[in-house]
This record gives sequence, structure tokens and C-alpha cells, in this order.
Amino acid sequence: MRKCLISAHELGIVSRLTLLPAAPHPIDRDRALVASNPLGKVPTLVTDEGTALYDSRVICEYLDALAGGRLIPAAGPARWTVLVEQSLADGILDAAVLTRYETAVRPEPLRWKDWILGQLDKVNCGLDDLERRAGGWGTRVDLGTVSVACALGYVDFRYPELEWRRRAPRAGDWFTAFRERASMRATEPPTT
Repeated sequence: MRKCLISAHELGIVSRLTLLPAAPHPIDRDRALVASNPLGKVPTLVTDEGTALYDSRVICEYLDALAGGRLIPAAGPARWTVLVEQSLADGILDAAVLTRYETAVRPEPLRWKDWILGQLDKVNCGLDDLERRAGGWGTRVDLGTVSVACALGYVDFRYPELEWRRRAPRAGDWFTAFRERASMRATEPPTT
């Protein structure tokens, strides 16, 4: 959801969005949310025409098109770079969220240590690739860098013990600067 909100801020259209309360959960599903999105997941965006869009990738592409296409290059190598970086960041975030569910939602006797280790290995391998890519980001602001910032922010928030900046110092330096953007500051999650 944060990726969508940051995108809306960066595109200058955040004031066109109305945020509604939702309580997504992998087991205790929010039926009001399911009414718009059968998966019961956030983000879900209902357009002015009443069409429900879900998954941050689809919503961000919709918002970008609405604002004239500034976060996703239309064609060529730059487009593929942005989309691959988005996929990489989303994969890191997905693995981190699955680990969070395993440790915070699943009853302790049912937790699967190998599953947790496997998901955290995805996070770490993803961080290694982000570190390799970090030198090319500079001051770029696009859906790739926004996605990366969201993934790194979540890892910071939920897994400070990973100390990921030791593994990816260039990505850490880039993130330190990027997180000062107004869009990032406006969408920071609560600290608890």
C-alpha cells in the first residue's frame, strides 16, 4: 500500500485519493475489503467509475497513467530496468511479509523454521542484488526506486536485527537520502 501512496504523492495526485479503513489478515478476513477485492488484500483502489483495481503493481500503473506516465518509462531498456527493480523489491517485501506472518500470526508450535530461513534467504539474496544495482540509482525517482525504498523501509521496520546496511552499504546510503523525500516522510508507518 505504501508504494501506491508514495507514487500518488510523487505524481501530485494524492489529494484525489480517499483512504478507507481496512483490516487485512491472512485468516480473519475483512469482509468489507473482500467485497471489493476477493483476495481481501490491500491495496485495493476503487476508481471513480467503480472499477476495483488490486495489487500495488496494477494500482501504481493506473496512477502513473492517470498522471501522464512519469514513474514508468514507456519503452526501452529504462522500462525493463524499472520493472525488474519493482519485481525484485516486491519479492523482498513478499518474503519479509511471509516471514512476519509465520512468526507473528502462526501459533508457535506450528512455525516452520526452515520456511522462515528460506524466506529470509530470499531477503538477503535480494539485498545482495540491490547492493549491486545501487550505484545506478543516483537521484532517480521512478516505480523501481520507490519499490526498493518501500522494501528497505519494511525490512528496517520489521527486521532491524538483520542489520541489512552491513550487507548492502551503498543501498543503505541511497536509502538514507531517498527516505528524506516528502513522499516517504508522509507515508511512514507508525513506529509500533
